[in-house]
Amino acid sequence: MKYREFDLTGIKTYPLASRQSKVRHDHFAKPWDPASGMSGWLASLPNLLAAADFRAVVAAIADARANDRGIVWGLGAHVIKAGLSPVIVDLMERGFVSAIAMNGAGLIHDFEVALSGATSEEVDASLGPGEFGMAEETGRHLNEAIAAGAQQGLGLGQAATAYLADRHPPYGRVSLLCAAARLQIPVTVHVAVGTDITHMHPSASGEAIGAASLKDFRYFTSFVAELQGGVYLNCGSAVILPEVLLKAVSLVRNRGISLDGLTTVNFDFVRLYRPETNVVRRPVAGIGRGYSITGHHEITLPLLAAALIHGG
Repeated sequence: MKYREFDLTGIKTYPLASRQSKVRHDHFAKPWDPASGMSGWLASLPNLLAAADFRAVVAAIADARANDRGIVWGLGAHVIKAGLSPVIVDLMERGFVSAIAMNGAGLIHDFEVALSGATSEEVDASLGPGEFGMAEETGRHLNEAIAAGAQQGLGLGQAATAYLADRHPPYGRVSLLCAAARLQIPVTVHVAVGTDITHMHPSASGEAIGAASLKDFRYFTSFVAELQGGVYLNCGSAVILPEVLLKAVSLVRNRGISLDGLTTVNFDFVRLYRPETNVVRRPVAGIGRGYSITGHHEITLPLLAAALIHGG
């Protein structure tokens, strides 16, 4: 081979107007008029990429609520630690939440908030002296609630919710569990033994934790079985809840129950393998739509709530 410029003679072109373009002017954003409120803000977004996905998610949740379809929220601990419980409670009161699934850390943070109005310890400071996870009330009360509930054949979420409801904790107004008890919205908790600080306490019972969490898996599967035309949202759980959802979907399909029209959504500030695969892609393949809304929960979830409440 030698240095030689390619001959461009005879190159073919076509009229720009004849091309199928992915972006058109009518997809563009519009300047927002504050007088138009939240609905105007939502309509002002570009009909492209994440903005189009966000509007589709809002529409799917609003349609599910209007048509009495299930809206199940899977909540990781970060949603609670980011201070979003009052936003979720408000959506619960407005009928945008049919059921809640939590991992063990989510349960612990909500339980601590209900009891003391505070949660999320400084791990780096407490790990060295061996104090990490050793809050007396958290370990004693939660394990007590789980053991008592397991004896009654309750799920773990049922047990913790009933325990708090009976005691009217001082900060119950900002607790998801207390709101669920008041509104009769079911809560399930899905635990991997050894991952939560409550498992470090002498009062922890593997038999009770396992039995109650297995009961919750079966409750959760029954919620998934009612999601034809509904919505499942995974908010901040990277492993546990996406795995639980996948197994529940498999059981539902094994029974021949339709999930046609299901919308799944993953809200998180990074895209990770299991949520993208087990929430956004696999459960809805060929039957529905999955979306990823990437960003900080403390921004994206209040925007979602405002759009649901005032964007119609």
